[in-house]
Amino acid sequence: MVTECSVPQPTLPAAVLFDMDGLLVDTEPLWTVVQIELAERHGGTWTPELKARVIGTRLETAVPLMLEGLGITTTPELVVQTMSAVLHRMVELFQSALVARPGALDLIADLRSAGVPIALVSSSYRVLVDAVLSALELTFDLTLAGDEVVRAKPDPEPYATAAVTLGVDVTRCVVLEDSPAGVASGEAAGCAVVAVPSVAGVVFEVRPRRWVRDTLAGMTAADLGTLLDGG
Repeated sequence: MVTECSVPQPTLPAAVLFDMDGLLVDTEPLWTVVQIELAERHGGTWTPELKARVIGTRLETAVPLMLEGLGITTTPELVVQTMSAVLHRMVELFQSALVARPGALDLIADLRSAGVPIALVSSSYRVLVDAVLSALELTFDLTLAGDEVVRAKPDPEPYATAAVTLGVDVTRCVVLEDSPAGVASGEAAGCAVVAVPSVAGVVFEVRPRRWVRDTLAGMTAADLGTLLDGG
């Protein structure tokens, strides 16, 4: 008599929450173009140290940091003017020069095939999020922009809000991030995290429920389930 043995099904995340800049799409070189242009307009020099300082932060946080790092005395008027100019220039660049990060689109396809909900949780403003989604012809079950939360990364609000909106257990979610602010946000919300640094000077340590990878290439829904289970 032959008995059938059931094959254990892999544990899957309740949802996977993607960062955008530097994780889903290779926007950091485009941000660097704008940052260099900003520095040159003010007679300064953009440096990797300044880049590492502002990566992953919301625009109203990043712009004063950029200006101060260039030795410029900030005023509310200057910050608003600079934010407007930066947004306008970034939309221009996003429309013509976007490239998906290695493995990102394949992982999205695998998660879709496995029935795992996916969300895009970005520090960028809605106008930039929509530009990326349009350029890559991508859809997510939820998108949350930086100007749609009260407290930005590294606060847990963005990722906690995404989990609540999706109706899933935040502790069974996996966050994919490239910045210290984003990793801190995901972990503070209770998520497991895959950290994929995208710029020089950003380094992460491997910890429980945190992987550090060079890219998302080859990663699958089942792989992310093993992270939740302590693999």
